Amino acid sequence: MIENNLINGTHSAPSPLERAGGEAMQVLKIATAGSVDDGKSTLIGRLLYDTKSLTDDKLEAIEKTSKQKGYDYLDFSLATDGLVAEREQGITIDVAHIYFSTANKSYIIADTPGHVEYTRNMVTGASTSQAAIILIDARKGVIEQTNRHFFINNLLRIKDFVVAINKMDLVGFSEEVYNDIKADFEKLMAKRDYQEQKITFIPVSALKGDNVVNRSENTPWYSGQTLLEHLEAIDLQDIYNEGTPRFPVQYVIRPKTDEFHDFRGFAGKVYGGELSVGDEVVVLPSMTRSKIKNIYFYDEEYQTAPRRSSVTITLKDEVNVSRGDMLVKVGDLPTIDKQLTATVAWMDAENLTAGSKYVVQHGVNKVLAKVDAIEHKIHPDYSGVEENVDALEMNDIAKLRLRLNNPIFYDRFKEHRTNGSFIMIDTRTNNTAGVGFIE
Repeated sequence: MIENNLINGTHSAPSPLERAGGEAMQVLKIATAGSVDDGKSTLIGRLLYDTKSLTDDKLEAIEKTSKQKGYDYLDFSLATDGLVAEREQGITIDVAHIYFSTANKSYIIADTPGHVEYTRNMVTGASTSQAAIILIDARKGVIEQTNRHFFINNLLRIKDFVVAINKMDLVGFSEEVYNDIKADFEKLMAKRDYQEQKITFIPVSALKGDNVVNRSENTPWYSGQTLLEHLEAIDLQDIYNEGTPRFPVQYVIRPKTDEFHDFRGFAGKVYGGELSVGDEVVVLPSMTRSKIKNIYFYDEEYQTAPRRSSVTITLKDEVNVSRGDMLVKVGDLPTIDKQLTATVAWMDAENLTAGSKYVVQHGVNKVLAKVDAIEHKIHPDYSGVEENVDALEMNDIAKLRLRLNNPIFYDRFKEHRTNGSFIMIDTRTNNTAGVGFIE
């Protein structure tokens, strides 16, 4: 990415993303959630089976184990069972990542547990996802855990959201049951504060395969897409909740060769909108100005770097830029401050208390932070908030005020998912103790 970048000539197409094989444009990460026995593992296994994504040895093991258990069907939940304890207890105890592909897309499924004691795992799985699937047992309908699952996905601004009403075979594929659950969930939707979220309801039977990959004859009253059809139709260009362009500098490139002695490039990933040659930019935190001179991607040079592309940028002026700095367009600055308010999901076994200190990592920058106050704890089932809280325990979600020893340049999470989030690191253990979403 050094010498090969410096080839004369500018290409109008393909873009850096297309040049890389389109990976950033074609990979869809999906967070899944559901209560125990809602059939989440079976649904994922069914997706893998019907898309022919299971290896022969895995399929053989499923067939053998299903037969040993006396089932007259294949137990697809075995496709995602990675731990003996998980199989014995019938619950998922951590975040698992499952990979499969179709001709159109590659998928990463973040399989997250749904119990309240695993809230941190749900946040972890959903924090980098672009879409989500929540399972509801058709026999049980919307329950308390459904509220929690929806709250977290709403908190994390997951833009494309599927409500898979599962086990329709156990309620006779009743349209009335489906409509009742849909109506109950729509009441829950009225409580959300992220209105741009697209929510799709799909009646499925993961065990039988109805409306998962193949359209079901058992639901003639349903005219929508199957689950896979919906996932295939998602336009990844539209699902990133990011605002204006932000370019955090990951690495400064200074080749130690005579030929490129004067070359100075800044490598990073473009978040938000596009950056183009000729754009006037501000370097943060120094506030110095320059214009983009070149945009390189491997051995090609481009006029424009689209969002989510990893590129190397050079500037027209000899300005000081270091790792951790950020390039933004003139007139489009983020907030630069040493104080912030954020919603924090606490992940550490050791409690958080007001006055405690942590390292806040925002992008590649790390700053020391003090917890000024715990404003209130948030109940993730939409039942309200709890005032006068002295400490946060693992899996708690709360609104905090933080004071930093150095300013950071941030956006509100609602406006820029990438530049509006951070993690909190315990200074003693170096553990990731919490994840924050800036108000």
